[in-house]
Amino acid sequence: MGFEGADPGTVRPGGRTARVRAAVLQATGDALAERGFAHLDLADIARRAEVGKTTVYRRWGTVTILVADLLMDMAEQSLPRTETGSLLGDLKANARLVQRTLADPRQGALFKAVIAAATCEAKTAEALHRFYDIRVTEWAPCVQQAIDRGEVPEETDVREVIRAVSAPLYYRLLTSSDRLDEAAADQAAEAAAAAARAGVYLRGEEGRP
Repeated sequence: MGFEGADPGTVRPGGRTARVRAAVLQATGDALAERGFAHLDLADIARRAEVGKTTVYRRWGTVTILVADLLMDMAEQSLPRTETGSLLGDLKANARLVQRTLADPRQGALFKAVIAAATCEAKTAEALHRFYDIRVTEWAPCVQQAIDRGEVPEETDVREVIRAVSAPLYYRLLTSSDRLDEAAADQAAEAAAAAARAGVYLRGEEGRP
């Protein structure tokens, strides 16, 4: 799954072009983590990446398109889902992956910056939504397998279960100074699994209060 259309920065390159893209995206992530979205500057990104300014301007054009490309690359580079044979085991694997990412000083700061920008910049919000859609789609089959095994009700909304795993971890990242550790990840997974088994995430009329 990728971005639709042919905006600058969305075509997958090869060879030297791939190396330039990797360097520029690395520099973009560093700058986001250090200074936030509001201070992103294409000339500064080019300097950090040690590539020509004209290359960056021609390929990406705006910092918004550059951040969108960064998010797509992050989604594509994320680890694939883990299948343990049980819903709880799979959700714990998902939660710990999210936890490790958000607890990382660079990655946590990067996500804070992108989320903050998405609240007031429509294109960044769209890119962030697509990032999460890719990751939820990657992990949703774990819940479908749990349905097939009879662990959770047949009408369970598989995507809502995956969203429920990461939501408490993002809440900790953005709103509190509570530790974002494996215990928090396991608690989030256990809560989501218990709710799914209890039928909290049923689709349609059956799942509404």
